[in-house]
Amino acid sequence: MRGVILLLVTLTASLASAQDDYAPEDYEVEENKRLEGTSRISIMGGWRYAPNLTFYDNYYLDRDNRGLERSRGSIGGPLVTGTFGYSVNDFIEVGIDLFATYERMVLTNKPGLNTATYGALVGLRFQKRLELGRQVVIPSAGVLVGPLIAAAYFDGGRAVERGGQALGFSAGATMRLSQTWGLSFEFRQLFAGGDAEDVGSYNAGGSWLSVGMTYVIPWQYDEKKIRGRL
Repeated sequence: MRGVILLLVTLTASLASAQDDYAPEDYEVEENKRLEGTSRISIMGGWRYAPNLTFYDNYYLDRDNRGLERSRGSIGGPLVTGTFGYSVNDFIEVGIDLFATYERMVLTNKPGLNTATYGALVGLRFQKRLELGRQVVIPSAGVLVGPLIAAAYFDGGRAVERGGQALGFSAGATMRLSQTWGLSFEFRQLFAGGDAEDVGSYNAGGSWLSVGMTYVIPWQYDEKKIRGRL
C-alpha cells in the first residue's frame, strides 16, 4: 500500500513539474499554429471584368442605333477592397468587406460612360492552415452578401444610382511572410446590376482578381487555459 501511495505522489510531482516547465516560448509556438481567435485586416487592389455582352447587344439592336459601327467591348476597370475578418475557430472566418470599383465604357454616338460601384459585404469563409515546408499558406473559400450602390453617368450628364443586394463567391489564399504579415490573393465572382440612363441595365458585378497585404492580429493566449489542457 505504501508503494502505491509513493508512486501516486511521484507521478503528481512529475506532472506539476512538467506544467511549470511549459515556457512562454511554448505558448508562442501554439499561438503561431492556430487561427482561432485571430483577426486580420487586408487591403487589396486589382482588376474587375464584366463582359456586359447583353448590355452592348441591346444598345446596338435598338431601332435608332442599328447600322452603327460597334465599339469595343468592356475591358474592365480597377478595384480596391478592405477586409476585416475574425476567425471564430481554425476553420471558419466571418468578416466585413468594403469595396469600390470603376469602369469606363464606350458606346458609339454616346459620350463616355462612367460606372462606379461601392458597398459593404458580409463574408463567411472556410479556411485551413497548411504548412508547405517552412512556408505557411492559408487557403480559403466562401460566400459574400450585402448592399451596394451602382452609379453610372455619361460625360457631362447626371448620375443614375441603383441600390440593391449583391451576392458573391470568393476563393483565395494568404501566404504568411511573418507572424503578423501576409501576401494575399483572391478571386471573386459577384452578381449585381446597375442602370445607365436611356440605355438599360448592365452587369455591375463580374469577375474580380486582386492582390494585397494582410496584417494579422495574433491570438492572445490564456496561460491558465493552456495549462489546464496539459
